[in-house]
Amino acid sequence: MRIHLTSVFVDDQAKALAFYTEKLGFVVKDDVPIGADRWLTVAAAEDPDGTRLLLEPSGHPAVKPFKDALVADGIPATQFAVEDVQAEYDRLVGLGVRFTQDPMAMGPVTTAVFDDTCGNLIQIAHMAG
Repeated sequence: MRIHLTSVFVDDQAKALAFYTEKLGFVVKDDVPIGADRWLTVAAAEDPDGTRLLLEPSGHPAVKPFKDALVADGIPATQFAVEDVQAEYDRLVGLGVRFTQDPMAMGPVTTAVFDDTCGNLIQIAHMAG
């Protein structure tokens, strides 16, 4: 068994697509119209056949209170692995991405948290060793 697909709820799929591809560097895997929404997935450019991230519409009434509570408490919706948190932080800040947590080492793990502009906090992390 393996994880093939995971998702984040996004406020606006077009805005999310721009952010996740132009800022984060993901590539589009699926973009299929489904009524007013789209089946919209992206994957890491370095691993395009790897785990896909579904940019899922936030239309269900349960989603907004859930997302608002996570953001209010500073809890990331998901985490992405990077090789160098400081380098990725510097790159993303240079692209105008707003971080809510600067790079922080916690033992063998370094993390930082940014706002994806679509209603989520996203954590980047690297584990030494």
